[in-house]
Amino acid sequence: MISAIRNGAAYYQFENLARTEGVDHKIFTRNAGCSQTPFATLNISFGIGDDQKAVAGNRELISGIMGTGEMIYLHQVHGREIAVLGRDGKADNIPITADAVVTDRPREFLVVQVADCQPVLMVDPVRKVVANVHSGWRGSIQNIIGRTVGAMQLHCGCRPEDILVGIGPSLGPCCAEFIHWQSEIPEKFWGYKDGDDHFDFWTISFDQLVAAGIPERNIESSRMCTRCRTRDFFSYRAEKKTGRFAAVIGLT
Repeated sequence: MISAIRNGAAYYQFENLARTEGVDHKIFTRNAGCSQTPFATLNISFGIGDDQKAVAGNRELISGIMGTGEMIYLHQVHGREIAVLGRDGKADNIPITADAVVTDRPREFLVVQVADCQPVLMVDPVRKVVANVHSGWRGSIQNIIGRTVGAMQLHCGCRPEDILVGIGPSLGPCCAEFIHWQSEIPEKFWGYKDGDDHFDFWTISFDQLVAAGIPERNIESSRMCTRCRTRDFFSYRAEKKTGRFAAVIGLT
């Protein structure tokens, strides 16, 4: 991945998405904000106990770095619902409570808030469509990633073979332990478990994308574990009470 700093805030970008004209995306680290411990410092999530003025200031910082445009935040519920924002200015099928969002509108930046869950960023450079997915383990077993590819096809005419994808920093197979995996994880995913009851959700996401028709060469994974890198990213597994960092993508 590409690392950079702007206005004091550090962020990462996927090489495949960064080469795509007409698209801007950034995965911000937890640093350079104004929130205090345990939300230090660039927490962008309301409703988790942080000072609202601090969160608003952090969101304003991110918005300024992204540039002119509207920041689209969802109420994430670890489900499989997808908001589709069409150029007619209306959501096509799903209300704001959703865990993925698709749009072909320019200057609207789609934001996913994460602290171990996978942010999965997608762009179709041919049809000029972007999507952002919040995929925790509950979303993974419901295949929200594959459903998002399907929504891009159905509502925007995208072809899977044109779609580029980046799988962002998230809980890695080194740390994704599930003690009650037999009751929580469907049997079809048990092949992704190692001998220590750790699941490889990075590979699950990769395989779901390929099954949805995305070419392997179009998929880039950060392979950064949030629990192992708490200096850069928030991690619920490591810290419990903590903030959420931002993964953002939009058409310019």
